Amino acid sequence: GKVQCWGDSRDGGSCIDVDFAGVTDVYSNEYAFAALNKDTGKVQCWGDSRFGGNCSDLDLDGVTEVYSTSWLFMALNKNTGKAQCWGWSKAVGSCSDLDFAGVTDVYSTGEDFVALNKNTGKALCWPDNTCDSIDFDGLFASD
Repeated sequence: GKVQCWGDSRDGGSCIDVDFAGVTDVYSNEYAFAALNKDTGKVQCWGDSRFGGNCSDLDLDGVTEVYSTSWLFMALNKNTGKAQCWGWSKAVGSCSDLDFAGVTDVYSTGEDFVALNKNTGKALCWPDNTCDSIDFDGLFASD
């Protein structure tokens, strides 16, 4: 298939340099895009580099999911429990030191992420670690 991008080229409105062969999903924030090929686990980014439009310096091999806030991206490998976050430097908060093993769901707001493990009731929140004291155990009914 063909892909067309339009809008302000500084914010991802131009994607002429992006190879969309095999791309399975495209994600966005307010100023950038990330394209994931789930078969290869590769991610390509374009748009405003200050907000995640350049991910060429990151090791994004084996990515299974991508998530975003207004200014950030997170690439997760659910098989290894490893993640990388990039985007606006004042809000990015490192997620590479967090252990995402067993994460079942990831959600985001305009500024923050929460990753849940429904099996254990544990959660990870970043860039501000604001859910450390919340116990999600028993909140989710087993299927």
